[in-house]
Amino acid sequence: MDFVKRTFNAPNSTSRRGQNEQLFFDEDGHLQFGPDDPENPMNYAFGRKCYITAVAISLVMNATFSSSAPTGSLQGVSDDLHVSVEAAGLVTTLFLLGYCAGPLFWAPLSEFYGRRWIFYISFTFYLAFGFLCAFTPNFAGLLIGRFLTGTAASAALTNAPGVIADIWGPEKRGNVMILFATATFVGPALGPVVSGFLQLKETWRWTFYVLLWMAGATEIMLVSLPETLPMMVLRDKARRIRKAPGKEGVLAPVEVSDRTLGGIFKVALTRPWRLLFDPISFFVAIYYAIVYTLLYMLFSIYPIVFQQKRGWNTGVGELPLIGTVIGACIGGLALFVYGQVQARKPRARKPVPEDRLPGAMVGGVMFAVTIFWFAWTAEYNSVHWAVPTVAGTFLATSIVLIFIVFINYIMDSYLMYAASAVAANTVLRSACAAASPLFTQYMFDALGVGGAGSLIGGMAVLLMPIPFVFYRYGAVIRARSKFASGEETPRPPTDEEKAANDESPRMSRDRRTELAVGTSD
Repeated sequence: MDFVKRTFNAPNSTSRRGQNEQLFFDEDGHLQFGPDDPENPMNYAFGRKCYITAVAISLVMNATFSSSAPTGSLQGVSDDLHVSVEAAGLVTTLFLLGYCAGPLFWAPLSEFYGRRWIFYISFTFYLAFGFLCAFTPNFAGLLIGRFLTGTAASAALTNAPGVIADIWGPEKRGNVMILFATATFVGPALGPVVSGFLQLKETWRWTFYVLLWMAGATEIMLVSLPETLPMMVLRDKARRIRKAPGKEGVLAPVEVSDRTLGGIFKVALTRPWRLLFDPISFFVAIYYAIVYTLLYMLFSIYPIVFQQKRGWNTGVGELPLIGTVIGACIGGLALFVYGQVQARKPRARKPVPEDRLPGAMVGGVMFAVTIFWFAWTAEYNSVHWAVPTVAGTFLATSIVLIFIVFINYIMDSYLMYAASAVAANTVLRSACAAASPLFTQYMFDALGVGGAGSLIGGMAVLLMPIPFVFYRYGAVIRARSKFASGEETPRPPTDEEKAANDESPRMSRDRRTELAVGTSD
């Protein structure tokens, strides 16, 4: 079928634009993007893509920073609201439980209404409930506010990967996803550092004032965020075209589909639990749960090691967490370099999902080793503080390696069911991490830093074979699964394939799969 570029010299009126615009339709007669269509999110200018990505990552940073920020000022919450320090830890627990609840309805709503409006609504709720946290007169109000802000903030973690998939092609998306995943670890690590120093001079409420300032600045940026979900962009384009005389019958595919919001919710609330018990999804979820729980335990472990044992104040005692920020960046950089090296190698065969696992294999071994390293050097005050700090740096590196590699492995293995598999993993790991503030202090009081760390390290050793087993037998496991794909990994197209795609701009199966990332399927 013929396709000609849109004319840009037409008058600005909607009707004239619709008359002069030459359209592309699929074989069913529905409106589609054509090659080089400027309204296709994949064809946005590079600068615009970078801006959209920056806004999405800012939303993620708000969510992850907020999740851990109050842990540096729990003593202030305890003193002011007359609860124990352990009870004050519920401000983190309730926020992470909101992480569990939120994706179950934000993802379906995003698929039905588009990404932009869900971002607007959820983040406005986050900002509003942030005021409740900052100005509440009692502990019950603080807990309610934290649960609601966690629920609202989870929309960013659900939708941001989808935005990245909407605007970046396969050849660049992997690097952008590394940036996104690194932000999910940098945010929690910085939160306690900021609140720890605020605790020295101000009340605990200043932690929430800072969160409100961050959210307010991001809300302003959010106003300029366009819709990026392709099917909704096509719908808006069709609505505009229908205003032109003679174009009243133009319809986008989504406008003639029989999907309903109830049907989308049914899938979103049932399929993740069925996928959770599929072998690959199950063992990755267990691994994720342990790793993510330890991540949030660190926000209690570092004060034990550097404040309770060494006598540092709440500000300086949180500074070693900056080492985990550096470690997260090292992990992201290592995966970026590895990806560039692999991309330049000649392909002897088609790639498979298991090709991603060497990073997790290295990360798994490093995870176990660095836990023991951190625990037993932190046990003794005679050991210089820099030694456990460096151990924590490489512990964060291992966590990022495991997280990023396995999230990509899940997406490659489950393809069209990837969003459900990721949702199941997200709910389980958030639920486990939510409990960490409630038992960490008791655990380390009873076992000591070395003993408690060894218990966690022993669990890491038991989990260490998982990426090795999947690397060796993953193809067989996928072949026997009802949900996993036995096909090769989607890869960036060659020049010949790009030329072929220009002749037929229909979305490929891989592209449809990529759009599912971050939404319910």
